Amino acid sequence: MTAGKGNGGRPSRRLRGILSLDDFEARARRYLPKPLFGYIAGATETNASLRGNREAFQGYGFKPRVLTNVSQRSTETALFGETYAAPFGIAPMGISALMAYRGDLVLAKAADEARIPMIMSGSSLIRLEELADIAPRSWFQAYLPGENERIDALVDRVAAAGFKTLLLTVDTATLANRENNVRAGFSTPLRPSPALLWQGLSHPAWSINTFARTLLKHGIPHFENSYATRGAPIMSSTVTRDFGKRDHLDWSHFMRIRQRWKGRLVIKGVMHEDDAEIAVRCGADGIIVSNHGGRQLDGTISPLCALPAVADRVAGKAVVMLDGGIRRGTDVMKAMALGAEFVFVGRPFLYAAAIGGAAGVSRAAEILKDELSRNMALLGVVRPNEIAMDLVVDNRCGRSIR
Repeated sequence: MTAGKGNGGRPSRRLRGILSLDDFEARARRYLPKPLFGYIAGATETNASLRGNREAFQGYGFKPRVLTNVSQRSTETALFGETYAAPFGIAPMGISALMAYRGDLVLAKAADEARIPMIMSGSSLIRLEELADIAPRSWFQAYLPGENERIDALVDRVAAAGFKTLLLTVDTATLANRENNVRAGFSTPLRPSPALLWQGLSHPAWSINTFARTLLKHGIPHFENSYATRGAPIMSSTVTRDFGKRDHLDWSHFMRIRQRWKGRLVIKGVMHEDDAEIAVRCGADGIIVSNHGGRQLDGTISPLCALPAVADRVAGKAVVMLDGGIRRGTDVMKAMALGAEFVFVGRPFLYAAAIGGAAGVSRAAEILKDELSRNMALLGVVRPNEIAMDLVVDNRCGRSIR
């Protein structure tokens, strides 16, 4: 593979020495202005859920099988009738185009080339039609507008663009307490200030390659996909209003979408097995167990902890997936052992796009896929769907989960 290669096949300067997904974060911390890095890296209040998402994976260990012929192993995975190169994809991430030039398109193109799914965020700054044109296998993630007519119009727009999978994020009844963003200097809407100007001047590579380039070619970025029509610019005082009227939404709105949307319908943000069961009854084709990367209710348990109960309740009735805390191939395997059929990874791919563009995203996918293949061999399995619960143990007691 040539991911991350510059002229002459050598790794590009920014990607040299990148050996794991965590390495992208360290590079992005230096490359991005503090407010933007803080927006990606931070969560809510005490960051308890953010920490818990990673720590949960340390609670499980493996019981490898030996002397099994793994020479023909493959990471390929079937999902919704399509075959992907690996059982992971790129999670939806808002305002990606502020972190990397045309960031949503970069992520989508690289995902398409790597043969993994990418989910476009409803809070993106690039029109969904533009992304669907260049990467038609991508999914679209929507935050439900507050009014039925706007819900209908958005669903119709997504269908007209050609998306086949619609994902609804449902854990945003109100705006979370993002005090960590404020401490880092990030606000919604963005407010020009001497401190923000200094951050731009002290990070010239980002300012020139992403911010100035965007302004010159595309003007002030807008939230393009919150509704059927163009949303507010990122510096508008109406941004908070546009994203804040969702506390009245209930399952009837989900069912309304199910009746209108003819493609695959996935629900993201489910953490309770009772809600998973309701989602299936209401017509969900897939469920992503997720606590929004720790960015909503602080103190919510990790998706990995919630996963087994959800899988027990709805496996076989809907595709069960997980989002949150994945950084290693071993994390993918633990999630699959506990009931996930597929996983999604967010922050590391956005860091990779910021510092390396499409080459960075390709490199990130390559790293995770290679780790998974290597670790599958060491675990003694040939296919991801062979990673069963009896191959992991709870580290607190050293016993198999079942």
